[in-house]
Parts: sequence; C-alpha cells; structure tokens
Amino acid sequence: MAIDILSWILLTTGGVFVFIGGLGALRMPNLYTRMHAASLTDTMAAVLIIGGIMLQAGLSLATIKLAAILLFLLLTSPTASNALASAAILSGLQPKEGKVEPRERQE
Repeated sequence: MAIDILSWILLTTGGVFVFIGGLGALRMPNLYTRMHAASLTDTMAAVLIIGGIMLQAGLSLATIKLAAILLFLLLTSPTASNALASAAILSGLQPKEGKVEPRERQE
C-alpha cells in the first residue's frame, strides 16, 4: 500500500511538472527563456514519472528497461537543449540582456 501511495505521489508530481513546463513554454517571452523552462521541468518530470512507474512495476525486467530509458533521457535532454541553444545563437538569435519588462495588460 505504501509503495502504491508513493508511486502515485511521484506520478502526480511528475504530471504537475509537465504541466508547469508546458505553461512556461507558452508564457515566456523568447526562445531562451522558453527553452530554459521546458528543459528544467522536462528532466525533473521524467525522473518523477519513470520513478513512479518503476515502483509500480516492482522488481522485474520492465524496471531495468525503465532505468535504461531514464538514463537515456537524463543524458539526451540536456544535450538537446544545449544543441538547440547553440543552433539559435549560430543562426543569429541573440539573448536579450537586462531586465525583462512586464507585459502590459490588454483589456
């Protein structure tokens, strides 16, 4: 019973991180801040969701496969974010410096 509760807590928390990352990707003003919000929450969500699924799977071959998938995601997600930022800089999109001005409300 405790494993089920912990598993569902991890799965729910991971889902919240996915939602926050998606919301951040929609709300942030430029590519670099969107990429930052999405990449951070993406990595944490993957750890939480796959950890919750691993608890549900128990000790089995599926758990080993899930651990391999998690390792792959932990290695490739930051690498992909870095490659995306490098490609954006090489294409001429420079990050803005200074403070971010708040958006004006449209009423």
